[in-house]
Amino acid sequence: MVKFGLQFKATLENVTNVRPVGDDFRWFLKIKCGNCGEISEKWQYVNLEESTPLKGGRGSANMVLKCKLCSRENSIDIIEGKITPYNAEDSETFKTMVQFECRGLEPVDFWPQAGFAAVGAESGTPFPEISLLEKDWTDYDEKAKESVGIYEVTHKFIKC
Repeated sequence: MVKFGLQFKATLENVTNVRPVGDDFRWFLKIKCGNCGEISEKWQYVNLEESTPLKGGRGSANMVLKCKLCSRENSIDIIEGKITPYNAEDSETFKTMVQFECRGLEPVDFWPQAGFAAVGAESGTPFPEISLLEKDWTDYDEKAKESVGIYEVTHKFIKC
């Protein structure tokens, strides 16, 4: 089994502590089969709440997929305790936000969606419902009387 880290990078304006909310947060991924190299056509999601038994009684995983091309069963787990917020001091640098334990597959792409949250860097104002679907998000912090935003969201995967 191989561990992969999803590294997140964005420009933060007057916000910090950008993070996914809840165990039901869906990490949308494109997956590559380690056996035949087939990359999934559709986005697959994995979250901490779901658990699927592995074939042969070898435990369970957050997501179990059967490759369409070679029929091999592969799985992925989110490593608990390895979900890290992206903070103001991380702005414009890559930082590992989540780690996945992969058996027979490799994540190759990430599609950020809704379900993120952040707080005002100076005011502590909560922003509980952030969608990064457009890879940019803006709002206004009434307490601090300034605009806030998350811009130029990008990512990469690394082996951990």
